[in-house]
Amino acid sequence: MKLDNLTNRMFPSQSLEESLKQFFGYDSFRPGQAKIIEEALQNRDLLVIMPTGGGKSLCFQLPALLKPGLTVVVSPLIALMQDQVDTLLDNGIGATFLNSSLKSEEVRSRERDIIQGKIKLLYVAPERLLNDKFTPFLDLIVQKIGISAFAIDEAHCVSEWGHDFRPEYRKLKQLRQRYPQVSMLGLTATATKRVREDIVQQLGLRQPGIHITSFNRPNLYYDVQLKERRSYNKLLKYVRRQKGSGIVYCLSRRSVDEIAFRLQNDGIEALPYHAGMADETRALNQNRFIRDDVQVMVATIAFGMGINKPDVRFVIHYDLPRNLEGYYQESGRAGRDGEAAECTLFFSLSDLKKIEYLIEQKTAPQEQKIARQQLRQVVDYAEGTECRRTIVLRYFGERFAGNCGQCDNCRDPKPIEDWTIEAQKFLSCVARCNERFGITHIIDVLRGSKRSKIEKNGHHLLSTYGIGKDRSVAEWKMLGRSLIHQGLLDETSDGFSVLKLNKKSWEILRKQRNVEIAITQKAPTKVLGEYNQNAVEIELLFDRLRKLRKQLADSNQIAPYVIFADSSLKLMAQLKPKTIAEFAKISGVTDYKISQYGDRFVSEIRSFCQEQAPPNPLPTQSNMITLQLHQQGLSTREIAEMRGLKESTIYSHLSELIEMRQPVDINQFVLPVKQDLIIQAIKKIGDYALTPIKEHLGDNYSYNEIKLVRAWYRRKNQ
Repeated sequence: MKLDNLTNRMFPSQSLEESLKQFFGYDSFRPGQAKIIEEALQNRDLLVIMPTGGGKSLCFQLPALLKPGLTVVVSPLIALMQDQVDTLLDNGIGATFLNSSLKSEEVRSRERDIIQGKIKLLYVAPERLLNDKFTPFLDLIVQKIGISAFAIDEAHCVSEWGHDFRPEYRKLKQLRQRYPQVSMLGLTATATKRVREDIVQQLGLRQPGIHITSFNRPNLYYDVQLKERRSYNKLLKYVRRQKGSGIVYCLSRRSVDEIAFRLQNDGIEALPYHAGMADETRALNQNRFIRDDVQVMVATIAFGMGINKPDVRFVIHYDLPRNLEGYYQESGRAGRDGEAAECTLFFSLSDLKKIEYLIEQKTAPQEQKIARQQLRQVVDYAEGTECRRTIVLRYFGERFAGNCGQCDNCRDPKPIEDWTIEAQKFLSCVARCNERFGITHIIDVLRGSKRSKIEKNGHHLLSTYGIGKDRSVAEWKMLGRSLIHQGLLDETSDGFSVLKLNKKSWEILRKQRNVEIAITQKAPTKVLGEYNQNAVEIELLFDRLRKLRKQLADSNQIAPYVIFADSSLKLMAQLKPKTIAEFAKISGVTDYKISQYGDRFVSEIRSFCQEQAPPNPLPTQSNMITLQLHQQGLSTREIAEMRGLKESTIYSHLSELIEMRQPVDINQFVLPVKQDLIIQAIKKIGDYALTPIKEHLGDNYSYNEIKLVRAWYRRKNQ
């Protein structure tokens, strides 16, 4: 389907992939997107659970362009609205937002554009959307142009079991009651099974299509570091070795201000962000971070929920997060562009005590119960010795088997020991306690505790009472967490963490399965790759293109990534497109962006290539002898025999002569059709090494042929 100037007229001649390329510049959908968009176009209610960086926004943005009427997007933060609208406008798409940051004249002007059908996506906060004064305007939209869908972004906010519950989100069910014919989409990056069920109920979704893509973010590296007395020095060293943007999350406003101040004094471009600052200052600091004016934002968890900055290279939780769901989403601010990024958690028991104190201040017993369980899950993650991915993904109900290679526990595995006997003791105790208690109580029974709760339940009379005195509390906790993380024991998630035996538990008790656990912790080490010459050149051009992007962004008062993502710039640096036609093939480049920025970027790439190209050297005496014999009509084999050289050496002479613009006709050696295919391979893979090109092309192409064509290609592009 195709839109004519973003009006409501649609043409069925265009596939979804063609529409994707036209509006967003991408050649293919990410996993799960196409199916979701197809169902959205059928006006079906949807619940979309897709990790940060997985492309959730496209799941409602593309259908909005392909359906008649207006799509209303419910967004919780002003920053999120501004960010997404800027990106859409820079793609030539009609989008706007209405919020408290606008003056009344701006609001009226935008409302006129909406009624006139100039806007396809309207971003609005739930408070405004449900306001009695705004409802008549919604009714007018329905009457004049129609509402194609309500897209509820950050839908986890409707659930008290989510990490960022917002009471105003509960009222969004009124939309279903008032506009029953309009489809609704709930979208979020993080939701457990309980939260998913809550979203469906609270939004009144009708037989929704539920789409859950993998929560795994393979480009993110996870690690946990002990937070010691001089942990700031560790933090400073960490930040100094980083090249790109980063976020440091702290628990309190005071900690934010202190860390930001110390980083500034130590020469790091850092700014604070928290709710205690003036709105204008907070917005200014956020804007400077988004536009790459500073490297680091030190913030409370209030920062980042609606930030679409894709090139955050590291996220550090300097203080312990309150829950695993929030940690996953906050750490997920890193690497949204799919490039490598690091997520580090600083862990200390003193932070644990601070959060426990905050939980005690809650007045509702149910809220305390939920908060304590969520905190236990964070501690399990921080102290866990298994693959960090396994722990996180298990929390969201997803199984991950094997070594991820992208966390400290997998890169630096701890020594493994057989704890089958200890596991049998532990599981036997769970069984004898009738599967009604949590890990702490089970450990107390095993270690022979004198606590009144044990005697009250008669557990001091059990055969397992006191049989685990030879192991410390920490060791038993380590075993208990490992059993849960390995799926050898279940734990309830209804506010009380009660241990439950499963099929594998009984296999252990019946001596049909052994248990091995990791038992120590070692400092992580990382292996850094080596740069080759081509990689250095790509990095230099990438930096040049980033600077150009920053200049253009500043002149247009938008964030740099709105113009092009880092991934698009890296492709430009690798492929070095020197014409608009070549530039148009880069992923993320639309016709609109070509008209806006194409000439500037192509010109910059050409200039770089000219600067990097070495001056044409004069042929060596040996090269000239080969050239003379070639001009006499001798074959490469005859030249090699006459000169007592290998034939491959003669081909090297000829390739060097071609690159130096000497009169060697490549058509005598390589068929034109083969030349074209070799050039295509070079454009895709690069011209630095012959072997990758040869492996790509296969056995029908020789190294000598590739060598000659590469020389001709380099000569043409000098």
